[in-house]
Amino acid sequence: MASNTRQKYLRELYIARINRVIDYIQNNLGESLSLEELADIAGFSRFHFHRIFSAIVGETLVAFIQRLRIEKAASKLISNPKKKITDIAFGCGFSSSSVFARAFKEAFKMSASEWRDGGYKNYSNVSKQDNNNNQTDSKTRQDFNVYPDYTAAIKQIWRVDMKGKKLNTTVEVKEMPDITVAYIRHIGSYKGDVDLFGRLFGKLCTWAGPRGLLTPDTKFISLYHDDPEITEESRLRTDVCVSVPADTVVGGEIGKEIIPAGKYAIAHFEITVDQYEDAWNTIFGGWLPESGYECIDGPCYESCYQSHKENPEGKQIVDIYIPVKPL
Repeated sequence: MASNTRQKYLRELYIARINRVIDYIQNNLGESLSLEELADIAGFSRFHFHRIFSAIVGETLVAFIQRLRIEKAASKLISNPKKKITDIAFGCGFSSSSVFARAFKEAFKMSASEWRDGGYKNYSNVSKQDNNNNQTDSKTRQDFNVYPDYTAAIKQIWRVDMKGKKLNTTVEVKEMPDITVAYIRHIGSYKGDVDLFGRLFGKLCTWAGPRGLLTPDTKFISLYHDDPEITEESRLRTDVCVSVPADTVVGGEIGKEIIPAGKYAIAHFEITVDQYEDAWNTIFGGWLPESGYECIDGPCYESCYQSHKENPEGKQIVDIYIPVKPL
């Protein structure tokens, strides 16, 4: 099978799985829709499904379900003028009338009763569409223009154009051994905090240096236990790590863990500090659907080789590791 044909076929497999989920959501909006249930319908890892859905569809799973429920309710309010608003809300999957009222007001800038009483005649979805486009653009979720410069057995170079920006990445799939790491755990938000990782790594290196644990072969790793699009920001668990010998003794706030061996997709990037989300979306929305692989349960991590402060162009050299298996 020719390279382009194979990539098209593989991407279509991903889209078909996501379409199964979209169809199921559309037909079951009145039911409780759990992440686990929808991931199983798609046949994707529950750990990574939410990120795959967002990268392909252009909305988070929660936002997509909420939008469909609101739009269905808005339609029913017009087509069923005598049906109670509360009954419509429950029938569209809202847990309470107050939750529905808030969501409806936020979406249409009027109450459900005002909408039904004629407000819908003056409503225009142009501003709503503009907002959606702005959100999509800011997250660079959709309209990936992804193509390989060349294709080898397990290694590909991809160039991804997003709003005039270009991210170049080399993606390689290979078996990785266990990696023992010492870590400091951060619980909470990290997005937009440029200096957070520097502070944490600085503290970790202050511990590791005097113990002779920092060598030219030391790996500096950021390990992510949670998907930021699912877990509340205040509860996100991130470990900043350095690789250490297996018999290293730790204590206090310094912990030790093993990053498990297995098959990983490794994407190499040279990016500015504000392009990390673009880089992750390049993998999940660009490379992965055409790769012949899918994610498996397990944490993803970044391995950084150069700080943006050390680079004359202000860029960081980083590899992103995703646990995968063949489709």
